[in-house]
Amino acid sequence: MDRPRRYTRSARPPVVAVGTTVAAALLLGSSMAAAQTVELPFAVGERLEYRVSTGKLGSIGQGVMTVEGPVEIRGTSTIVLRSDIHARVGFFKSTERSESWIDPVRMASLRYSKRVKGPFSGDDQRVELFADHRWEDQRGRSGESPTAQPLDELSFIYYLRTIPLDADSENRVVRHYDRERNPITVRVLGRDTVRTKAGTFPTILVEMRVKDPQRYGGEGVIRIQFSDDAHRYPVRIESSVPVLGTAVLTLEAYVRPTSALASHAGSASGEP
Repeated sequence: MDRPRRYTRSARPPVVAVGTTVAAALLLGSSMAAAQTVELPFAVGERLEYRVSTGKLGSIGQGVMTVEGPVEIRGTSTIVLRSDIHARVGFFKSTERSESWIDPVRMASLRYSKRVKGPFSGDDQRVELFADHRWEDQRGRSGESPTAQPLDELSFIYYLRTIPLDADSENRVVRHYDRERNPITVRVLGRDTVRTKAGTFPTILVEMRVKDPQRYGGEGVIRIQFSDDAHRYPVRIESSVPVLGTAVLTLEAYVRPTSALASHAGSASGEP
C-alpha cells in the first residue's frame, strides 16, 4: 500500500477549538521542534468519480473530486481541492462547482469559491480567508473567523480524512470560517462494508450536523462513509436536498496520486 503524502511543517502545530478526541490528535507534539513533517491521506493527482442519485429518481448525474496544484496564494504554497457535480432531472440541469485552496501544512483554507447553477436560480461565492481571523468575499462582505485555521464546506471533508475517527465518539468542531456556521458536530456512528463499481470498501460512518440556512433552512445532516484504510476515501456521501429529498454520491472510480496505481481507476473488482 502506498503511504500518505508527507509535507514539511515550518510553523508551530495548529491549535483548534474542537472536542477532546480531535484536539488530542491535532495538538499532539505541540512541544516538538519547529521543523516537523505531517502526513496526509491525499495528494496532488488524486481523482474520485461519483454517481449521483436520489431515493425518488435513481441516478441523476455524476460528480468528480480532485486534488490539484501546487498554487501560490499570498506567498503560501497551496493544493487545490475541486468538486464538480452535474445533475439532470428531465429537461432541467444543475451544476455545482466548489474549489478550496488549502495550506497542507496547517490544513487551513486560504481561498474558497462555489458556483451553483440551477434551472431557476444560482449562486456565486468567492471568499478570501486570512490567518488573522478575517474573511471577505467578492461582494464586499467580511467577518471574523473563530479560528486562525479556517475551513470551508469542501476542505472540511478532506480535514475529516486526516483525523482519528474513533467508534462512538462525538466532537463539536469550530473550524468553519464563518462564525455563525459553528460548531459542526462530528459523530462516528460505526463501521460497515460498501460495495461499489470502484470495489468493496470497509468503511467508517461519520455524521456531520452543519449550520447552513441557505441550503438546509437551518441545520443539515451529512453522512459520509470513509474507507477504513490509510486513504480514507469518501466512498459514499449522503445529504438532504430541497425537493429531491436525499441525494447520494457513490464512488465509482478513483485514481491515486501515483501513476503506477492509476490502473485502479474504474476497476469493478479492485480492492482499495
